[in-house]
Amino acid sequence: MIYLDNAATSFPKPESVYQTLDRFARTQLANPGRSGHRMATEAERSLDQARHTLNQFFNGEEPERWIFTLNCTDALNMAIKGVVNPGDHVITSDLEHNSVSRPLVAMERAGTITLTRLSSHEGYLDPDELRAAITPKTKLVALTHAANVLGTVQPIEAIAPMVREAGALFLVDAAQSAGVVPIDLRKTPIDLLAFPGHKALYGPTGTGVLYVGPRASVRVWREGGTGGDSKHPVQPEELPYRLEGGTPNVLGIAGLAEGVRWVAGQTIEANRRHEVDLLQRVVDWVEGNGDGWRIAGRWDPATHVGALSLIPPDQDVFPSQDLALGLDASHGIAVRAGLHCAPYIHRALGTYPDGTLRVSPGPFNTAEDIETLLKALTEMTAGVL
Repeated sequence: MIYLDNAATSFPKPESVYQTLDRFARTQLANPGRSGHRMATEAERSLDQARHTLNQFFNGEEPERWIFTLNCTDALNMAIKGVVNPGDHVITSDLEHNSVSRPLVAMERAGTITLTRLSSHEGYLDPDELRAAITPKTKLVALTHAANVLGTVQPIEAIAPMVREAGALFLVDAAQSAGVVPIDLRKTPIDLLAFPGHKALYGPTGTGVLYVGPRASVRVWREGGTGGDSKHPVQPEELPYRLEGGTPNVLGIAGLAEGVRWVAGQTIEANRRHEVDLLQRVVDWVEGNGDGWRIAGRWDPATHVGALSLIPPDQDVFPSQDLALGLDASHGIAVRAGLHCAPYIHRALGTYPDGTLRVSPGPFNTAEDIETLLKALTEMTAGVL
């Protein structure tokens, strides 16, 4: 299998992640903070170490501000529903994943909030248009850092100070950027940062993180056990326990922490550059002899992550879903087709409802993998399957 679906979930993981998961499962997989014995203490220590690893990697304020979640969707819902109040105004964009769009639209339809959805231009947001959209009632600006359909990196360094100046909170969905685009929380005033563990941080699925900055007060998401504090009748106020009711996925978090350490050892830019260089081969093929194929969004290697959406030459003849199935069944190549849980940008692109064919290489892919993909696409759209 040639795996080119890393924007959905990275595969394979670094060998050190597999080794950590195996070792932890065999020797430390107790319930953290729930018992006083050695294994439980070691499990709790692994959570603390993971928070320190994340705080150092992203240059956060305090380790306790890193909340472990079920996934990025969980983290985004916690952030959105935990800070927005009735009557608030929220700004988002047409680039967003449904993990941002759906909770906001549900709140808008319920009459709880007013919502402004900014339009992107060839995959990029204009900070001046965002500034113009801010009102005195704006409570939250919720934006993706890197668009999951297009791979375009948004100018959050320019946007964040505008949001801070207006007194609103800035929530960044870093699902496609954490691990491949530098994020410095001391330099860029981000109040809430959400990301999964299973993409470019190379942890297992079922892991996610929400960073809660000093300006954000997030309402309790779920109540339950916290291990270290059982006497209070309600959830404790202090972080991270305020937002971590129930037994955490300590095994997954151990794998995530090792993935973060692996990325730090590789350097972020090296991984992004490798993936973008592979995608440049796809772009060159499209521009040179792609026989009607098109690239969705503007291609700029300097502001792009390793995800690229292709529009087939004739979507009636070559639906993206059929092409993806053919790549898998006949060529052993894994890509993702469809709307990618981001319908608003597909409507803007004119690719709704069929969607696009998304190619997303990872650090372990090679130039030969891309050449095999391009050869297969050439054969398939020429009617030779």
